[in-house]
Amino acid sequence: MRRWNGWGDNTVEYPLPEKGPKLLRKMAGAGVPQQDAKLETVVGSVPNSRLASHPLISDDPLERLCHARGQSLPDWIALRSGRIKAFPDGVAHPMDNDEIVELLRYADRVGAQLIPYGGGTSVVGHINPVAGDRPVLTIDLRRLNQLERFDDKSQLATFGAGVSGPELEAQLRALGFTLGHFPQSFELSTLGGWIATRSTGQQSLGYGRIEDLFRGGTVISPAGVLELFPHPASAAGPDLRQLVLGSEGRMGIITKATVRTSPLPEKEEFHAVFFPDFAQGQTAVRQMVQARLPLSMLRLSTAIETTTTLALAGHEKVIGMLEQGLSLRRIGDEKSMLLIGFTGNESVVKSSRKKALSIAHRHKGVAVGQQFGKQWHKGRFRTPYLRNTLWEQGYALDTLETAVVWDDVDSTLKEIETALKTALYDTETRVHVFTHLSHFYPEGASIYTTYMYGLSQDPDETLQRWHTLKSTASQAIVKNKGTISHQHGVGLDHARFLEKEKGELGIKVLADMMHCFDPHGIMNPGKLLAKET
Repeated sequence: MRRWNGWGDNTVEYPLPEKGPKLLRKMAGAGVPQQDAKLETVVGSVPNSRLASHPLISDDPLERLCHARGQSLPDWIALRSGRIKAFPDGVAHPMDNDEIVELLRYADRVGAQLIPYGGGTSVVGHINPVAGDRPVLTIDLRRLNQLERFDDKSQLATFGAGVSGPELEAQLRALGFTLGHFPQSFELSTLGGWIATRSTGQQSLGYGRIEDLFRGGTVISPAGVLELFPHPASAAGPDLRQLVLGSEGRMGIITKATVRTSPLPEKEEFHAVFFPDFAQGQTAVRQMVQARLPLSMLRLSTAIETTTTLALAGHEKVIGMLEQGLSLRRIGDEKSMLLIGFTGNESVVKSSRKKALSIAHRHKGVAVGQQFGKQWHKGRFRTPYLRNTLWEQGYALDTLETAVVWDDVDSTLKEIETALKTALYDTETRVHVFTHLSHFYPEGASIYTTYMYGLSQDPDETLQRWHTLKSTASQAIVKNKGTISHQHGVGLDHARFLEKEKGELGIKVLADMMHCFDPHGIMNPGKLLAKET
């Protein structure tokens, strides 16, 4: 069963190594375990629905609670403390487009606002109701989860947009194909959610981001239906698919999506390389990407992240032997770990592995084989469960990300980490910060930073600490001309920073576009734009 106030299946745990609690105290001070609110207490706090009865809509308090928040740290604080300010007034589970059209008409009649809901994995507030006078209807799309058509000649697959990552891959793999889109939220997130937030999968270097994979589909909006055909290319004006990508439910509901697939790879390997320092690793990965090597993944950790990852992995004897061997190659405390994914047929994997490891060797990288890569691949969708464990130990864990050109990587990374480390000095709260470069492009890279700090006995204080950290780090991103979001979207949490990136005219264009699709402003208000027009 899915956790109602945390991540994932409640039968899955992420245990710490024996020395884990001691390591956490060393990194971020003493944790403050919380007494979480009980489910029955929170369900009892759900107010009566303001919606008129409808056969497609449930006003069950538990269901409304389970659709009230996503997976951001503010969401966790609200759910764990029971301090939830707004709930949807009803939840619908449509089976087809006709039912979605009926729900849109119903919302217009009763003056309700609509929130499209996929897997509920948003970490920036996409699915959260905003408190106000109008009732809120959440439309859960997960029953639209079937492969509707597969064109083996064009290698295009059309799915209901509510299909989850595992459901999608299972249906494609039965045909010998894969989408290759593997975000960390893969276990729960949906195809429609990936499109609506411009998601990036862990192997985007090889398969592409979701905008590369999304070829067409159907969007049902209050103003009508938008059909997007999967043309291989078109010069017929602006590409309307770009209006749908990243639209965050503001213009309508994505009900169907056609995506580009790939044959299942003949071979896949994940190797680890250790560099004497992050700078040499960064030079190596930049050269790999700019050489257009056919790699499926690169992930380069700073020294602090490398140390943190190895410490929390346990396996002390294995790690001890590794560090002893690396020291003989003059790789010590400043070491930086790189994970490389090789995906394709036998000859492609062999050739790209030889070229990539040759570049790494020129920059003093030491290849240590596949053991660490295999462990990463095996547990890559279990990592979010660590948040549950850390919360129980008394720690909050959150992430933020951006992307910048190569010239700005070092300065932006340094300013983000400095902002996070120093933002809570006044409260004497220690913040443990670590970073990796997670997605790479010939012109730059994405910076993915994780930060951890101790919870307060007062949930409001824990939330205030988060606001301070998030705001300070976001200002550092904006100052360095980074994107406010590389892969998580805008939602509520990033909306006030969007104008810095898009400009006044850009924001007006977005607002006008939303008004065209949604004249009465019923679609997911408050998200993407900080000010409603």
